[in-house]
Amino acid sequence: MSRTSNHADGDIVQDFLSVADLLEEPQLAQLYAYLVRERETTVQDVMDDLELAQRTAYSYVNRLVDAGVVNVTDDEQPRRYAVREIDLTVTTAAGDREYTITPALIDAVGRRETDADIDIYIDRHGVAGLVTALTYAVARERGEVTHRLMAEDLDISPLAAEMILQALRPVVHEHYDIEEAGEELNELNDDDAADDT
Repeated sequence: MSRTSNHADGDIVQDFLSVADLLEEPQLAQLYAYLVRERETTVQDVMDDLELAQRTAYSYVNRLVDAGVVNVTDDEQPRRYAVREIDLTVTTAAGDREYTITPALIDAVGRRETDADIDIYIDRHGVAGLVTALTYAVARERGEVTHRLMAEDLDISPLAAEMILQALRPVVHEHYDIEEAGEELNELNDDDAADDT
């Protein structure tokens, strides 16, 4: 499902609407992220692992199937489901910015219900701001930037930058191949974070 939104294609419109649902509803985003991790699963697994009621689990899985982001892989009981990986690039109406919607972003949105820092960041900066923060989080984990540089670039406080970077760290390690950053930069980040508190 890797496409850009510039094409005048009905499938792309459907893809965008499906992704919009995931970005608007953290529970659906959380389920999608779970399916990405598990590769293939049953509704019973969803119920057990995400602690969802049977009716809720079936409702969410069926909504993702109807949206076209999850496929039924085995019609035998129990049915098995697998995710279609999303990689959709959206261009703003002004054409001045592009955002790529990936499973990592959807995972981050899904965590907003359990992570107050992500929830607050989305409230203040929107999903587009979260995309930018996720880009910085990947760069930080690769040892390319510090939270102070992010704060300066985005005109936010160093503490706000550190908080969102820490909140996104598990998402980054779940979805990206991160080589161990140099110990010096890790120590510098730790020292800078201590100075901000």
